Amino acid sequence: MSTRPQPKVMTLSEAAAERVRTLMSRSDKPIAGLRVGVKNGGCAGMEYTMEYAESADPMDEVVEDKGVKLLIDPKAVLFLLGTEMDYRTDRLTSGFVFNNPNQTSACGCGESVELTPAAEAARRGFEPTQRAS
Repeated sequence: MSTRPQPKVMTLSEAAAERVRTLMSRSDKPIAGLRVGVKNGGCAGMEYTMEYAESADPMDEVVEDKGVKLLIDPKAVLFLLGTEMDYRTDRLTSGFVFNNPNQTSACGCGESVELTPAAEAARRGFEPTQRAS
């Protein structure tokens, strides 16, 4: 019986991991991880969400990458599968950027996106790699 390794739902660039670690270290409260998800909204249909989580939900998909714990909303898994979160700084702006293979378009202002569920994951039935405990 061969066991194929499950892909991580998300990964972080070094810049994103460093920025998240810095921001979390400044918190006054203990933080279990960064909760990442998607919600309906914006002119393109969906928006990425991020917030500090004081505890993990038992249904969260837990991803640990480069010293950062991401808690992925279970409703967002198929929309985020294969996504890399990056942090970019240019002359006028800085912020987190999602390099998502499931993104089909984005609005002009960059605040919302159109996402489709990961087709391959939907066909084979994605199984989470780790649940929150």
